[in-house]
Amino acid sequence: MHSHCPICLFYLPFTGFSFFMRRFLLAVTLLAMGAHAHGGVPGNPLRVAYVEFPPITYQTPDGKPAGMFIEFTRKVAVEAGYEPEFVYLPVSRAYLYLTNGKVDVWPGLTNIPALDGEVLESWASPLPAQLSAWYLAGTQPLDHFDKLLNKTVIVIGGYTYGGLLYWLESKDSIRVTEAPNHRSALDMLKRGRGDYLLDYRQPVMDTLEVPADSMIRESEVRSRNLAWLFSLANPRAAIVREAFDDAYIRLAETGEVPPVRKLKEGYVIPGFPEQYR
Repeated sequence: MHSHCPICLFYLPFTGFSFFMRRFLLAVTLLAMGAHAHGGVPGNPLRVAYVEFPPITYQTPDGKPAGMFIEFTRKVAVEAGYEPEFVYLPVSRAYLYLTNGKVDVWPGLTNIPALDGEVLESWASPLPAQLSAWYLAGTQPLDHFDKLLNKTVIVIGGYTYGGLLYWLESKDSIRVTEAPNHRSALDMLKRGRGDYLLDYRQPVMDTLEVPADSMIRESEVRSRNLAWLFSLANPRAAIVREAFDDAYIRLAETGEVPPVRKLKEGYVIPGFPEQYR
């Protein structure tokens, strides 16, 4: 009879080994076995990059990760058997760390050209994300991307818009001006320092004030999905993705995360650069 067998702990001699101690060791052993079978154990770390993208993901004034996607990530990671370790990064640094394996996963946007061949995207997507062009009443709606030519476009500092920023900056006929945050960008638009503001719908809707911003209008530019992007520099990327997707389905069934979405091809405004679709 082997002392490392959990059932055999019941039959160890009473000498120097109490009944209660045997019960305690058996409970600890069975808990460890169950956690291992679940796909992970406490202390099984997963390095999670996150960026400033309120209210989706952001860092609080006291340096803690926050936002609805952060909460979903925390729940899914734990359910999948991992202990998330959040790392706050600029967007460009998040791309780099996913490529070189310094982080394991990023809760971010799908279909980023710079990460093509570098990541695996989760099948589960908790939320959509919409890029919009914001403008003042009296300005022409943006119904074709060519309307940005000979215009001044306001962008948010630190955002690459999936690489679209580089295309905008490469066009001599488009003037690009940068705002430090969403509130400043809206104020610049209202002061006439730009014709259009390119920004994501959720952060802007979270920032708009009524009635002060009632003159601001919106045109949809592109719709995408939020998902978990797993670094292919991690040899276990496919295993972790599978664990995340399975965990998300379990949590969706109990209502702890949004229902599983049926993904469909998103909207893209006519004239949008082909290489950044």
